[in-house]
Amino acid sequence: MQESKLPYIIARLDAKNYTTKIWDHNHQIIADEPLDKNGQNLGMTPKQLLAGSLASCTTITLKMYADRKEWPIDAIEVEVACDKIYDAEDPCLDVTVKLEANLDEAQRKRMALIATKCPIHKVLSRSLTVNTVLI
Repeated sequence: MQESKLPYIIARLDAKNYTTKIWDHNHQIIADEPLDKNGQNLGMTPKQLLAGSLASCTTITLKMYADRKEWPIDAIEVEVACDKIYDAEDPCLDVTVKLEANLDEAQRKRMALIATKCPIHKVLSRSLTVNTVLI
């Protein structure tokens, strides 16, 4: 199967609370709510998926940069705490990057900077217009 280049994602929720299938014509994931919120607990919540987007984009960005610089990386782990994302006063995502790599201090500082340069981080860090149409 050839990878889709379509610029959209589709989400569909049928009769079951709140199990939602999300796909891009090649891949499918499930989002849901926990049992205590009347969900089926079959997938991550939407805020967890958002945090997962940031975590995965950060790891990929760091790995691409390290590969370009030919820096040896054994593993990259990014933890995103999403418990404050709905905070009315100060919504935030707290990101912790763990590098398993033999890097000097200057390289580690550079990687810390690069972690803030991933495309998802850039989008989440600025205002974004979301246009919604009901059909």
